[in-house]
Amino acid sequence: MLYMKKIRYGLFFGDSITYGEYDGVFGGWVDLLKRYALQKFHEGNGDELILFNLGIGGETTEELLKRMPHELKARNSADGNIIFIGYGANDLAVKDSQQIVSREDFRRNIQTAVQHAREFSSEIYLVSILPFAEKVNGIVVPSGKMRTNEDVIIYNRILQDIAGKEALKYIDFYAAFVDDKEILLSADGVHPNEKGYGIMAETARPIIEKYL
Repeated sequence: MLYMKKIRYGLFFGDSITYGEYDGVFGGWVDLLKRYALQKFHEGNGDELILFNLGIGGETTEELLKRMPHELKARNSADGNIIFIGYGANDLAVKDSQQIVSREDFRRNIQTAVQHAREFSSEIYLVSILPFAEKVNGIVVPSGKMRTNEDVIIYNRILQDIAGKEALKYIDFYAAFVDDKEILLSADGVHPNEKGYGIMAETARPIIEKYL
């Protein structure tokens, strides 16, 4: 019997850390995974997994909800989709004495994003927020934003809680970074450097393997 190869799509929604900002070498963790999936496909006879990097710098969950249904409809594989949702670093930032997206709104927005994702997939991954370098922890940076590692822990708990209740998978990049964050983050103390993005790709690679 002839085996028909499946072509699945991996859709990565997120902010600049999904997009791969400040990685001039590899283009970030999603692009590293994209190359890995392509290489595996060319090497073997397995199914094909096409990865779409849908990260937008500076985006919060508020903006995600405006575009997510359209993006999902435009990139929907009949063989199945794997959806990654990675937000929080912009949501939790404080600007003009106010959190850009409050904890309650963040929880509600992620739950709504999961509902959108469920229309197209049963394979949904929530991605943790990374820790910040000490030099920017609680400091107002030139963009006018102030972020704290305390808020990272709180917002990550929200993501873990939703993942638990909704039976989703949680990718814990925070745990992979927290002990070595000072050497895995770029000069701005928020975005990973090449080494950091490499760690993220290594952490996520076993997930991708399952679909190849």
